[in-house]
Amino acid sequence: MGGSPHRVVQWATGNVGLRSLRAVIEHPNLELVGVYVYSDLKAGKDAGELCGTETTGVAATRDIEEILALEPDCVLYMPERPDMDVVCRLLESGANVVSTRSEFHRPANLDPDVRSRIEAACERGGSSLYSTGSSPGFITEALPFVLASLQRRLDHLTIEEFADMSSRNSPEMIFDLMGFGRDPAKFDPRGVEAHGGSSFAGSLGVVADALSLPLDEVVATGQVATARHAVDIAAGHLDAGTIAAQRMQVTGMRHGRPLLTFSANWYLTKDIDPAWDLRETGWHVLVEGDTPLDVDIRFPVPPDEWAATSPNLTAHRPVNAVAYVCAAEPGIRTTADLPQIIPTLA
Repeated sequence: MGGSPHRVVQWATGNVGLRSLRAVIEHPNLELVGVYVYSDLKAGKDAGELCGTETTGVAATRDIEEILALEPDCVLYMPERPDMDVVCRLLESGANVVSTRSEFHRPANLDPDVRSRIEAACERGGSSLYSTGSSPGFITEALPFVLASLQRRLDHLTIEEFADMSSRNSPEMIFDLMGFGRDPAKFDPRGVEAHGGSSFAGSLGVVADALSLPLDEVVATGQVATARHAVDIAAGHLDAGTIAAQRMQVTGMRHGRPLLTFSANWYLTKDIDPAWDLRETGWHVLVEGDTPLDVDIRFPVPPDEWAATSPNLTAHRPVNAVAYVCAAEPGIRTTADLPQIIPTLA
């Protein structure tokens, strides 16, 4: 999309945010004008120093007033938790917002008061808000729309995500946060179910609404499988009989039958109950309808390079969406509202 470069602020510089920041700096049609950080140690540092590029002359700040004074065209909003007051301030200032937060995928899933506040801020600022990423986002919306374009009848769309986490050298994430290596009797699926429902229900709803097949309800479930033998992984030792795989499944129901299903499978070893049918890291999409399709997406990346590559899956699609969101009508936009996102790679 032509015209002057869009003036962009990167909000948050975590693992994904740093990849997004670098992509903005290197993009031919985007101009980085600001960076918002949450750490005092990062404040004042040049954006290039933060993400490993040449000096940019753009210093990171913890002051939202400094960000607003820049009058950016778009803010890439990627915090660990959203602050609705901040989102509304950005939007009412006239800045469009592209986020990786799943709360914004489907307006109808927002708390009515929050939705009203955001929509009012968009109206006052003439701005729009859009949320996307890899999962949810690309695999739960963008690709299903392309595959559905070949259908005249859809019976069931199943998306399976597989992640072999045995090479992740992060004991805190693997054992403390995710709960691998624990006694399965102490596993409470409600946490997984709540996460799945909040993260993916809206995204599946966007697809169903666009296909004129609105869902009656969304059901989330969680389950685990145990290691049959002890195994050593990058993060440490996994005992036999402890949690070695987790599955989160979110199903959109219509007329008493599953219409859209998303299943995330995280595992440390394949030496578990064979009924789980674990695949290599990637996605498997099965379309059942009058034009059946079976699609596998694999990531041809060596295990020792995966940590350096995987953040791009989430970071790049929001960057590529900036021009489209800036051109969109004011309001909370969904993937169904925007044109197909085509990146400028020159």
